[in-house]
This record gives sequence, C-alpha cells and structure tokens, in this order.
Amino acid sequence: MFSNQKWKCTWSQIATLASVIVLVSLVHLFLGPVVPSFDSVSVRQAQSLCGPVNESITQVTKDSSEPVAVVVAFDRRFPADLHGAVVYRNASWKSEIGQWLSSCDAVAKEVDIIEPIGGRKCLNECSGQGVCNHEFGICRCFHGFTGEDCSQKQQLECNYEKTPEMPYGRWVVSICSRHCDTTRAMCFCGEGTKYPNRPAPESCGFQINAPVNPGEPKMTDWSKPDLDILTTNSSKQGWCNVDPEDAYAMKVKIKEECDCKYDCLWGRFCEVPVQCTCVNQCSGHGKCRGGFCQCDKGWFGTDCSIPSTLSSFGEWPQWLRPAHLEVPSGKDVPGNLINLSAVVKKKRPLIYVYDLPPDFNSLLIEGRHFKLECVNRIYDDRNATVWTDYLYGSQMAFYESILATAHRTLNGEEADFFFVPVLDSCIINRADDSPHLSMQNHTGLRSSLTLEFYKRAYEHIVEKYSYWNRSSGRDHIWFFSWDEGACYAPKEIWNSMMLVHWGNTNSKHKNSTTAYWGDNWDEISQERRGDHPCFDPSKDLVVPAWKVPDPHSMRVNYWERPREKRKTLFYFNGNLGPAYEKGRPEDSYSMGIRQKLAEEFGSSPNKEGKLGKQHADDVIVTPSRSDNYHNDIASSIFCGVFPGDGWSGRMEDSILQGCVPVIIQDGIYLPYENMLNYESFAVRVSEDDIPNLINTLRGFNETEIQFRLANVKKLWQRFLFRDSILLEAERQKASYGHEEDWAVQFSKLKHDDVFATFIQTLHYKLHNDPWRQEQVVNRTKDYGLPQECLHKTS
Repeated sequence: MFSNQKWKCTWSQIATLASVIVLVSLVHLFLGPVVPSFDSVSVRQAQSLCGPVNESITQVTKDSSEPVAVVVAFDRRFPADLHGAVVYRNASWKSEIGQWLSSCDAVAKEVDIIEPIGGRKCLNECSGQGVCNHEFGICRCFHGFTGEDCSQKQQLECNYEKTPEMPYGRWVVSICSRHCDTTRAMCFCGEGTKYPNRPAPESCGFQINAPVNPGEPKMTDWSKPDLDILTTNSSKQGWCNVDPEDAYAMKVKIKEECDCKYDCLWGRFCEVPVQCTCVNQCSGHGKCRGGFCQCDKGWFGTDCSIPSTLSSFGEWPQWLRPAHLEVPSGKDVPGNLINLSAVVKKKRPLIYVYDLPPDFNSLLIEGRHFKLECVNRIYDDRNATVWTDYLYGSQMAFYESILATAHRTLNGEEADFFFVPVLDSCIINRADDSPHLSMQNHTGLRSSLTLEFYKRAYEHIVEKYSYWNRSSGRDHIWFFSWDEGACYAPKEIWNSMMLVHWGNTNSKHKNSTTAYWGDNWDEISQERRGDHPCFDPSKDLVVPAWKVPDPHSMRVNYWERPREKRKTLFYFNGNLGPAYEKGRPEDSYSMGIRQKLAEEFGSSPNKEGKLGKQHADDVIVTPSRSDNYHNDIASSIFCGVFPGDGWSGRMEDSILQGCVPVIIQDGIYLPYENMLNYESFAVRVSEDDIPNLINTLRGFNETEIQFRLANVKKLWQRFLFRDSILLEAERQKASYGHEEDWAVQFSKLKHDDVFATFIQTLHYKLHNDPWRQEQVVNRTKDYGLPQECLHKTS
C-alpha cells in the first residue's frame, strides 16, 4: 500500500492534464479501439495521477466553490489479472510495481541539473600516448605506456621465461616464436620476412604434429618453431612470405593453423586494414585504436563522449545539450577556465558513469588476441558491422547504452545511481592471454582473478571519489556477466546492485554450479569473497543475454506465430551431457538437469541407441541442431529453459520466438523475475518433478496456453538490446550512408527493450527502496514526481 499523505494538484498540473484529456479524446474519436483503453485518461483517472492511493482527493469544480472528495484506487484503475500481473507498457509487471509505474511514471517531469564541464589540463598532454581526463587532470595511458604523463614505455613480453626444456617458456596464448610487440604482447612476423606486420599468433608459429591415432586432435609442440611460416618452397609457402593473390588463386598451400585473429585486420592474410571495435566507436570524437579510443582534443572518457571546456559546444552529445551555460565572471574567462557549468533538463533516475582507468575496460579490449572475444561486433572489409554470437556481448551493449542515455549525468552530487564499468567477461576470456595478466597468484582460477579486478576498481573509486561512502555503495551498480554472475563478487561491494545473467539465490544450489574448474568459486576464501549468495532479489537484477540481431526472424515475425501453427508441445535443443555423442563429459554439467530431461523425454538416440523413457511424437529433446533452430522454437508451444555452466541463453531463445518458457532450475531467478510477473507468461517446474513435466504441460487448458502465448508477444522486445543495436545503426548510416537489413528491421521495433526496462526498474527502485526514501527526506533534490510517488509504506 502507498502512504496516506495528502497532495493536491496545482492549477498548472490541472491545465496540463486537461490538455492531455482533450488530446486523448480526439485520438479515441478518430482511432476508436486502436488505442488500448488501459492507456486512456478519463477525468477520474487524471485526478489519480496527482493523488494518493485509496484516499480522497480534494477537487474544486467549475459549478461550486466547495471541494468535492473523489476516491481513487490504483488497484481498481489498474486491476491485476488472475496471476497478479498489471500491464504496463504492454508487459505483465508484478501488481505493486506495475500499478506504481502506470501512475507515477506518467507524471514524471524534467528537472534542472547542473552539469560540470571539466577543463583541467594533464601533465605534458599525456605525451601523446594517452587521453586526458579533464575532470581530474589525470592521464589514461594507451596499451604499453604508463606514468603520470604516459611517458614510460612498458615491456609486456609475449613469452614466459625460457628453460632448457621450454625455450619459449610455458604455454600462454601470446606465446611467440617470431617478433613480439611488447606494447601489446602480440606476435608478428617481424624483420626479415616479406610481410613483417602480418600477425603470427600462438599455434601459427610452432610445429604441429599429426595425431597418433586417426580422429584424435593434432598436437602442438610449443618448444619447436615452425620454419614453414618463414620459408618458401615449391609445395608450401611460409605464412610470413606468401602473397595473398597467390594463395587466393590456390597456387600455393599454407598452414591451416595461421589465420587473421587480431582485430582491425581482415582477409585470410590480414592484408586489409579495417575499423577496430571500440566502445560506441569513440562517439565520433576520436579514433579507435585496437579497442582504445584515442580522443580528439577537448574530449575524453572511454568512448570520447565527455566534452571539456576545449570542445565545440555544437558537438556536445544529446544527453548533455544544455538549456544555458554558466560561465564564471571576472578573471576566469574562456581560455583560462578550469570548469564551467551547463544547466540541462533531465528526467530521473540520473546515472553517473565512472571514468575508470583503462585497465578495467579499454585496455582489455585493445589487447585481446581473438577479435571475436569481449565484444558484440567487429567490422568487415567494407567496414560494415558483423555481429558476433558472443553470449556475453550484453556487457558491451549495456555499457554503450548507459554512456549514451539521456539519464546519464556528469554531476555525481545529483546522481541517483553510479555505474562501475568493469568488463568481467573480457577479464575471464583474457586470463591466459599473456604473462602480464598473470594467473600465478590465483591458482589457475579465473574467478579469483576477476574478483581481484573488481576489488581494485572498488579501491580506486573509494580513493578518488566521495560518492561510495555516502551510501556504503548501495546506489552503485556492477555488471557480472559470466556464467555464475556475482557469486565471486568481493565482499566490499556486496551492498551494491548487481546486474547478472544468473540469479542463483543459493537457497538450494549453495555451491559453484559450473563444470569449468577455472570458473569455480568454491575455493575462494571468505576473507575475500565474504559469505553472500550469488543473487539477492531485493536489490539485484537479472538482465537478458546477448543474442545476434537476426533480421530474418524479424521479417517472418516468429514471435507472433499463432497457436494453431505451433504443433510441437515441448521443445529443447542443446547439450544433453555424457550419454550423447559430443556431450559434455561432466556429470555436474547443468546440475544434472538436462541429463534427467533426456533420460525421460529424449527424442534422439543416445550412445546406446536408446530414446527417453517417455518419448512422444510432439516432444523434442535433442542435442542435434537443425538447419532452422529459430523456426523449430517458433513451431512449439513450450520451450525448455535449463542451466548450462550457470546461465544459458535458452530463455532469450524462447521469448524471442514467442514460445512459452518452461523453467527448471530451483531457486534461480530469470531476467526481470523480481519485477515482471512470470506466472502470466512462463511455467516453472521443480527439478524433482521432471518426470511429470509433460503431464503437467498437457494439463494446461487452451485458455491458459493462449493467455501465456499472448503475454510473451507483449514483452518479447524487453529481451532485445535494441537500443545498442540502433546506436550502431546510426553510426553506420552517419559514417557510410547505408543501412544494413538488420538496421532496417530493428528500426521498426517501438516497444521497450532491455535498457528501457532497466531504466524503469531503477525508476521504481529509486522511489520505493526504504533506504532511498530516507535519502529523499534528508536531501533537497527535486525528484520530478508528486509527493505520494516518493513514499511507499511496507
């Protein structure tokens, strides 16, 4: 229930609402039933926009000077369905959340925010080897450079120390038999070869031995360089000397192990320089150099989106377009300014994004050895976007959206939330990349190395900023994108909000659930990790995983395929464990859930040629991927959502193809499950009840099935990173004047996506978290909402 505090509409509000009523009435007059009645605003409803819940509102009528009491109740205006869901912006939110958003969000207004524009200079202008953060006057150094002014060159070796047995040292991804670029720990052909700048990474430069037995993998001898990459003979030309034209014309043969793995290069032989991948592609105010934005003069930040006093006012980003500037008078005139202020109208919630040292983001992207890692896109020989199927690409997409959102602020004193950009998926992927990312203090555990990065980021913001201490981190946001989410978050940051893909409350599965030993966190000491669960639904949020933008699925509208065309009752396709060919060998994989499902309902023969004990014609449980996976899902009523090594992307696959998700993972939250009402569009089955799964699904009547399918259709776009995709579409159109098919298809989508849902969640949390309520009382911010929207009783 909301508080009983009285609040009256002002005349200006009444006039505004009256205008809205007239406008909506005209829309209804001409469009009739096209506009949902849920969103219409009657006089009675307009009163509730600025009135308290279940309380009388004092209204002055035209015919009488006496006030008239009108009772308005949110639970009547926004009734919940049988599953306790309230529709808000075409999605089934939980009742108390949907009712609040449907009312108070409608009257949110802009407030004036003073945005500081930095003008501090950096020592020696960072020696041309870094970007100056003009807020603090601190250099952010490029890969291979360090020091206060970035003048010190680092020596980042490709190889570990050699021994008689291992002349190139023990194995590491950057291991190099040729020339090592020690600013990035990357391997190239080097002097004496025809193409000295051609990459020669890892196995390309070492002898490959044929397998002992047929069918076994080849073995690499890391102690012996492969002379074939250097020499030229009649049968095989060396990788470092072969002309691309001869190879493409099939005139010569080359080593299969050599390939173009580094970013910024294209073609089989890395002969075509292309655009590198950077955060927001440097926002048009810098050059992307391997993943690090080299900003133009007057701009800074990870994506060069922050203007300084040296920037051109007309080029400022949309989220910083001011109503007016405040320039200090007297001696402080342009040219000598340290800072100036811009007053900007914004809607809350306001988010401050820390400009962390590049160790936590840009350097991780710049130094990666495989261009498909860490990012959600690369660029081809036309500099056209190539989207990756990197499941953890959500972190890049989310980071780009939060840097470009209208809710971003440079004023930490006015911020409601603080985002800390640590790219954990890149840390984990790059853990074995090169010696300077040493794992030797972490006993081979990538989870331990990642915890250390987050701990260092925490120490940095506590030392350099004052914002953490005001809330003990409660208003800070961290993103843990890897398989088990924030399980190994350092204890110091656990008060914060965690964005994850794995909402394990540890109520049943109390230990690490991954079958990858390097990601297991059970061995991390409580002294470092503390004793917290992986996920706390009272403060954290599960967000969807990244899925490749698929224009074909958009064109054929799989998500809206009707019930009568969904002939398969239940569908699941994925790794089913050791009983199947090429199945994961670990019994612990998927916590045994997929294995139990296959044992009961498997529709493909296992290694022993057996089908599931309860296999049926309209039930598909198979490890064999068909030619049209998305069509298979769109042809099904119910689709399985089970763990892999922690989370998997099956929830997104189901929703995006309009299939009702069937969730089997006890005590583990799915995307937005603490915000959206899952009973209205999904089915949960306990792990112990797997043998009864199909009987349970057959027990749903047609009305229940149609109801859930309809709700999936309403919210499927909330599982798309449309905002980030359209940011890329805008960049491509501005730079090259063309639109790819994916850009055209995604530009047609209009409903709230992943990022919009996140902002709505923050909006609700901002005004309904008891701790934040105390902050509202103690601070004088204008939150842009009527008073009753700021207070909610327990």
